[in-house]
Amino acid sequence: MKSLLVILLLACPILQYAQNQQIQQHFSEKPPVFKDCEASTLDNLQSCFDETVYNFVYHAFQMPEEVVQDQYKGELIVLFEVDKSGAFKVLYTDAMYQSLQDEARRVFNLLPNIKPALYNGNPVFKQYSVKIQIPLVAYQQQTEPIATVAAINPIEDRVKNELDSINKSVKFNTKRQFKSTLNIPFSHSYYAKFDRNINLVGTNSHTGSKPLLYSDVSNYYDFEAEEALTKKDVSTWLGRKFWNDHLVEVEGENYWFTADPIFDLQVGKDTEADFNYTYNNTRGVNFQGGLGKNFSFSTSFYESQGRFAQYYNEYAESLQAWGPDPAIIPGRGIAKAYKTDAYDYPVAEAYMSYSPAKFLNVQFGHGKNFIGDGYRSLLLSDVSIPSPFLKLNVSFWKLKYTSTWLWLKDVRDEVVEDKTYLTKYMSNHYLSLNVTKRLNIGLFESVVWRNTNDRGFDVNYLNPIIFLRAIEFETGQGAGNALLGLTSKYKLNDNMNLYGQFILDEFSLDDVTGGDKSWKNKYGFQIGYKYYNAFKVDNLMLQAEYNQVRPYTYSHNTITLNYGNYNQSMAHLWGANFREFILIGRYNYKRWFADAKLIVGVRGLDYDTDEDSYSYGGDIYKDYNDRPYDTNVKIGQGIKTKTVNAELQAGYLINPATNLKLFTNISYRNFDPDAITSTTFQSNTVWFNVGLRSDLFNWYFDL
Repeated sequence: MKSLLVILLLACPILQYAQNQQIQQHFSEKPPVFKDCEASTLDNLQSCFDETVYNFVYHAFQMPEEVVQDQYKGELIVLFEVDKSGAFKVLYTDAMYQSLQDEARRVFNLLPNIKPALYNGNPVFKQYSVKIQIPLVAYQQQTEPIATVAAINPIEDRVKNELDSINKSVKFNTKRQFKSTLNIPFSHSYYAKFDRNINLVGTNSHTGSKPLLYSDVSNYYDFEAEEALTKKDVSTWLGRKFWNDHLVEVEGENYWFTADPIFDLQVGKDTEADFNYTYNNTRGVNFQGGLGKNFSFSTSFYESQGRFAQYYNEYAESLQAWGPDPAIIPGRGIAKAYKTDAYDYPVAEAYMSYSPAKFLNVQFGHGKNFIGDGYRSLLLSDVSIPSPFLKLNVSFWKLKYTSTWLWLKDVRDEVVEDKTYLTKYMSNHYLSLNVTKRLNIGLFESVVWRNTNDRGFDVNYLNPIIFLRAIEFETGQGAGNALLGLTSKYKLNDNMNLYGQFILDEFSLDDVTGGDKSWKNKYGFQIGYKYYNAFKVDNLMLQAEYNQVRPYTYSHNTITLNYGNYNQSMAHLWGANFREFILIGRYNYKRWFADAKLIVGVRGLDYDTDEDSYSYGGDIYKDYNDRPYDTNVKIGQGIKTKTVNAELQAGYLINPATNLKLFTNISYRNFDPDAITSTTFQSNTVWFNVGLRSDLFNWYFDL
């Protein structure tokens, strides 16, 4: 008896819970309601709905003639729904005759809109299935009642239609990149288009740290409007993609991305070469996009094969890294042999850009950076191959502060350990100040260090606001190589400005003032002039620039602490011990363009013979202690070499969205040393090229 009582006591809560669940379910759901069923009780609403649907079908259905003739007996299955607006929709039909299925769809489409089903007081979809006997029978004789397939609650309703709502919001074109935190691909010819706008008198722009962000430049230059001015009036999808748009463009509420093929297809002739022709065959892809307003990303991959002018091939092979690969293509990457006299060189670049606040931008990637307003930079240039970097940009008031940390490689035989290239590090600080409406001054400092005493990436240099030269001094002699720099720009008017740089590698007041031209006077400077809309010709820009760097600048007595990466300079591509004068003209008319360039320079090269193996200060990778003398050190010492580079290029911009250009260019190079050695000899080259190129980066052939 006691056991029975315990069982009853336990069963009561369970029964009560089940009853409550049934009541809750009963009152939380309500089936669709026809007008004629509104007077029915809640318990009878479903049966009224079923009977009304069936009777409507029974009276409206017109039996197909073929079914009547065949005296067919069977079933017609219909799956239908009543949506949130109360409309009927057939989802599925099944019968032996297609005509029966078609008639069922016709009849259900005739059903009127009714009050939709409710769940917790909210309209929902509701699905039903019914088996209709053929020949038709009255509702009372129907053996299979209308069955509820599913009752969808509001959450289910929302998530089941989530993909549809996303698809409806997608646009297959976008201009969001023009306001994004993406970098504007750094090409001198492309930047010339908006250089005047960001250098107008009175603007609070900062142009020294490149690449620039679209979000910064868009305050001064309307990319979308300028692109629209040259837009081709084409109606076909293929025409738009070829002439105007990105190949793939997708934009949603909180995201956008584009994808494009990349080409650099060239064929040419070098008059000095012993092979028939030069060529470059680059195919690649660029994918970029943004999430929200503040995060952007870009990634590119290039697969290339090429054979260049003879002097360029020889220079690429002189940069050879440790290992079997024969060359490093300057500015691109390590190259393996391709066929008998060409190179295969893959390149990958990528970065992420995030601006958590209006004044702050952080980037992490694998690419290039540049500091300055000139064609060359004596501080940080893009002549070397891409490298990993972390960059911090802070802009407020009249200031912009840029901190960059880079991971570099020394790839020479003498520093390779365990078949691994030596890693070294660089930290740069650059502070730009708009002193007045016309005058900008920038302060630069940099330090290079390596993994001495297994210290790895020294946290002393991670502080973005610390004075690097002091830290380099405190960490010990030979712990790093620090440089200081200064930039300036003065806007004469809206169409003219002067710019300059000064780099200081070592300073000894006694040696500077002693007048004996000490080797310790390691510095360089740049003076430049830009003239926009020159001589009142729209879109004509003229530029003149002078660069000079004394011997032994950028080098170090610990040869791994030079200012270089992958056997190339991180500043001027000539290294040190040179002076040069540059004239540049750039012109754009609609989609047509023309560029002209003349570079005249003097360099001092090493003999590299058994009789004379001294460093004369041009090769930054050599130990500066291995010098022939301490005083009377002059630019051009060693093998004095006169160099002339001239280039003329003209072409047509095929697609502004991808900067795809059809071009032809002719270049002339005269390399005239006053002494001939096994590695230094006279060269006189005329190189002609035609090609199709996505102009997304600078490529320097003026060695």
